[in-house]
Amino acid sequence: MIQKKVRPVFSRAVFATSILVLSTIAFVALNTFSTVGFQNARLDLTDRSLFTLADGTRNMVNGLREPITLRFYYSEDVVTEIPALRAHAQRVRDLLQEISAASNGNVRVEEINPQSFSIEEDQATDAGLTGVPLRTGDKVFLGVVGTNTVDGREVIGFLSPERATYLEYDLARLIFSLANPEKPLLGVVSNLPLDTGAGGLLLAMEGRSEPFMIYQELKNSFTVDFLEQDFDRIANEIKVLALVHPKPMDPQTLYAIDQFVMRGGRVIAFLDPHSEVSLTAGPAGKPVQGYTEASNMPELMKSWGVEMNPNEVLADKLRAQRVAAGARQRRQLTDYVLWQRLLPEDFASDDPITAPLDALHTGSAGILEPTADATTVFTPIVQSSPEAMILDLERVKSAPSPDDLLRAFEPAGERFTVAARISGPVKTAFPDGRPLADDEEDVPTALKSSKHLVESIDDANIVIFADSDIFDDRFWVQVQNFLGDRIAVPTADNASFVVNAVENLMGSNDLISLRAREPADRPFTVVEDIRRDAEEKFLAEETRLQTRIDETEARLAALRAELPEGAGAAALLTDAQEAEMASLQRELAEGRRALRDVQGDLRRDVDALGARIAFLNMALVPLLVGAVWLVLSWTRRRQRATRAQAAGRSVMSADTNIGAAS
Repeated sequence: MIQKKVRPVFSRAVFATSILVLSTIAFVALNTFSTVGFQNARLDLTDRSLFTLADGTRNMVNGLREPITLRFYYSEDVVTEIPALRAHAQRVRDLLQEISAASNGNVRVEEINPQSFSIEEDQATDAGLTGVPLRTGDKVFLGVVGTNTVDGREVIGFLSPERATYLEYDLARLIFSLANPEKPLLGVVSNLPLDTGAGGLLLAMEGRSEPFMIYQELKNSFTVDFLEQDFDRIANEIKVLALVHPKPMDPQTLYAIDQFVMRGGRVIAFLDPHSEVSLTAGPAGKPVQGYTEASNMPELMKSWGVEMNPNEVLADKLRAQRVAAGARQRRQLTDYVLWQRLLPEDFASDDPITAPLDALHTGSAGILEPTADATTVFTPIVQSSPEAMILDLERVKSAPSPDDLLRAFEPAGERFTVAARISGPVKTAFPDGRPLADDEEDVPTALKSSKHLVESIDDANIVIFADSDIFDDRFWVQVQNFLGDRIAVPTADNASFVVNAVENLMGSNDLISLRAREPADRPFTVVEDIRRDAEEKFLAEETRLQTRIDETEARLAALRAELPEGAGAAALLTDAQEAEMASLQRELAEGRRALRDVQGDLRRDVDALGARIAFLNMALVPLLVGAVWLVLSWTRRRQRATRAQAAGRSVMSADTNIGAAS
């Protein structure tokens, strides 16, 4: 029996059109729902959750006791032609909303769009915001004014896109300052021009001083009290004392620090066997008057259970920074083992000071070691890589070239400690009591009668860093001038380390997790390894070829010296001498050509890797699509063949049945 074919209710065209219309309606509905329903939803797939509110920020805003108002001034109407700034402003807006949502109502955000020549624009200017002029004559405002209930006010004049990676930290710090208007007191003893910069007092008197950016960061978080270089007591109000490359101290000053630690005071010390920042030339072409090239406190360090050899400097090949190779080199950059870029694997991951850091830049740092009879616990928090060695200070002072240092480099196969935390009980460095002063009759009676402590009341909490160049702006930050304001764009986390350490010693860790949240730089480690191997081969081959060239030139010079002077000297050469000279000249030309080839091949492996990556970038997706297409085609063919075979068997079976029935 032959079945009648059933005709479909809708034609294929009507069916396809209906599917298309329904798909369009579903797409629009889904977009509308997602826009409304998931307005505050975020999916952060970055490695370190860079677009998710940090725990430190959540903890801080959750702990607010009084409401804080943030007025976000954003000239939205005049930045329509600047998409990058619009995107950055949207990021600020989103972050402010997230902070407000996490604060249980304690952070109120108001957004103001200051129109040109309006009252709001005048208010923004009066509040201290920076209006960036455009070609149209309008001004762009993108800043925040925060206030608390006791007339406290903090301002971020302009939220520069260059500091986008520090946006959350900047906003959190503003809120923290409003919530804690009384800044902790930090005592500082320093022989570096922290507050005036390399220009010293001369430029400060002219109003042109440029303080170190780390000092600016410290001032933002603490009340900084500079102590004189020589003193006999430390005020009880000071809980943390920062010793930043101090000059040699007299016994009375050392005793004051010793007793400060005995009373439970915390200390962070930056000592250096060779301070390059202190040698920086000022406007007169000389270092700041009174500078000291080295700093150390062996008496106190011994009582703390740590020591730093003043004649040893750290060199690290694996963490070497790249510097200019010199005008005579074909390479533009080369490794300089005396300057290091230390990475997270060199930091203590369980210490709150170093755990959030991504990079530290140091220069000619010293090496810390625990003493044999220490009563304290020595915990390294910053170390070198395993490919490091110790250089003699006099060798460093002779200013060897970067390539000379690389040729002579012999790794010790161990890590050296650059920074350490000292904890535990401490005994005084002055067991016989207070040292007598030269003008003892002028010593205050209160000081004479003060109790001498031979042991610390509580366990000591001391952080020591064997480098002072960590403060040098040139080592870690690019400072940009923006309408008269100095904007810091860090390339390393030197400031974060210093401020983290002081805050940790103060007993507050609220902002530590926010600093250096965004990696300052993500190096291409494979490329770096290839480059380092290539340069190592280059230096060895260059040395061999240069030795060969020098020997050939010396032999040629010797042959020429044997000839009499004059234009006809060449005619007096014997056949053997003439052949040897020609051979030497060919060998010299060959050696120089080989040296140029070696220099030219330096980047061959790196370039080959770049070519492979470029090929993958361009061809990988088409190759994957083609592979998927081939698999689908093969699958469909197999399915068709299977169905055809099944239909053939079915027809044969039907024919057989019909034949049997007939």
